[in-house]
Amino acid sequence: MLKRDHLFVPGKLAYVKGDRPKVDCILCSVIRREEVVERLEVYRDDSFIVMVNLYPYNPGHVMIVPIRHICDPRDLTGEEAAHLHVLQTRCLNILEKEYNPHGFNIGYNLGPFGGASIEHLHLHIVPRYKNELGFLDIIAGVRTFVAEPRAMAERIARAFMESK
Repeated sequence: MLKRDHLFVPGKLAYVKGDRPKVDCILCSVIRREEVVERLEVYRDDSFIVMVNLYPYNPGHVMIVPIRHICDPRDLTGEEAAHLHVLQTRCLNILEKEYNPHGFNIGYNLGPFGGASIEHLHLHIVPRYKNELGFLDIIAGVRTFVAEPRAMAERIARAFMESK
C-alpha cells in the first residue's frame, strides 16, 4: 500500500521556488494591508493578527502572527506570550466548533532547517482529521480540500466576531 511520508500542500511549490510578492517580509506586508499580498486575516488586535494560511494543510489551518516583527518566540514579552495563549485557546474553540476536527497540530517552524519559509514568527494551528488521506491523495498524488482558503477566512472571521 502506498502512503505519503510528508505533508503536501497544493500550490506551494511555486511559492517555495520564489513565485511570491517581492517584499521584505510577507507577513509585515499582510499586517500593513499592502495590496501586493494576499490577505486572509480573520482577526486583529493591537498585538496579533490571526489569518488563514494561504497554503493550508487542512481546512481551518490558521496562523497567529505578532504585529511586531520578531523571529523567535523567546522574543515575545510576557504580556504578548500570555495574550498569544488566550488567542490560541480562542482559535481552538472556534475551529472545533466550525470544523469539528479530531485533533490539532500547533507549533512554530523556526529557521530554514526547522521548516520556516518566512522569518516573521507565526504560530500554526492545523486541525487534523482521522482518515485524512483519500483515494485521490494516494492514487493521483493530489490533495483535495473541503474548503477554499478565502471561504475559510470568511467563515472563521465571522466566528471570531461572534465569539468573545
